Amino acid sequence: MEFKNLLLEISESVAVLTVNRPQSLNALNSELLNELECAFYQLELDPEVKVLVVTGAGEKAFVAGADIKEMATMTPPDAHRFALKGQRVLLALEKMKKPVIAAVNGYALGGGLELALACDFLYASESAKLGFPEVTLGIMPGFGGTQNLARLIGPKRANELIFSGKMIPAQKAEGWGVVNEVFPAQELLAKTLECARAIASQGTIGIGYAKDAIAHGLDMAKEDGFRYEAALFGVLFGTADQKEGMAAFVEKRKANFRSN
Repeated sequence: MEFKNLLLEISESVAVLTVNRPQSLNALNSELLNELECAFYQLELDPEVKVLVVTGAGEKAFVAGADIKEMATMTPPDAHRFALKGQRVLLALEKMKKPVIAAVNGYALGGGLELALACDFLYASESAKLGFPEVTLGIMPGFGGTQNLARLIGPKRANELIFSGKMIPAQKAEGWGVVNEVFPAQELLAKTLECARAIASQGTIGIGYAKDAIAHGLDMAKEDGFRYEAALFGVLFGTADQKEGMAAFVEKRKANFRSN
């Protein structure tokens, strides 16, 4: 599928998906959400892709939020449907079996921060700013932000960020545990791709199962999480990747994983 608002490049088993609406600071509108949903499903099914990197076009913004011009005339039922659509799209990203890294190269606000939070982890440029400014518009986050942020950093800090509508610099977001690492702007994508390629060289079936165990285990009692982890651990011993990985270790060579 060809995209109007997205750029897609695939190299060395890593896909880079770039939100490309720089004239509106990459704001999310209905058309872009449709394209993102298609792209996520396409990449999930693509055997060539082992890791996905999500970033924004230009130097100013990752994604500066949802498109206010589109939202301004919405009725309550329209807004409800728009929120459900955004949640569905970002849940498709969150539930991908493949690792997803956000390269936050500028403003990640509102829906943009929700997009970043749906990724498995975040790297950010020194100039990036993150926040939920929805309350300054008389609304609230609607694409999962209230749920994902509170689960990530706890309700107290989530309350502060969401209630105040303020933006915080990437360095503070790193201290809060939202961002994994901050890089100079000119190094961000290269550092993100370095990490993505390192992950892609591993047994990605094992990574997918680990991702599943972490995500589902957080909603379980600890001992239930242990049992779920053990079950997935056992299943992996029926895969070619496990056979190859352990044989390579014993034979003192580099493993050639085939993701099966």
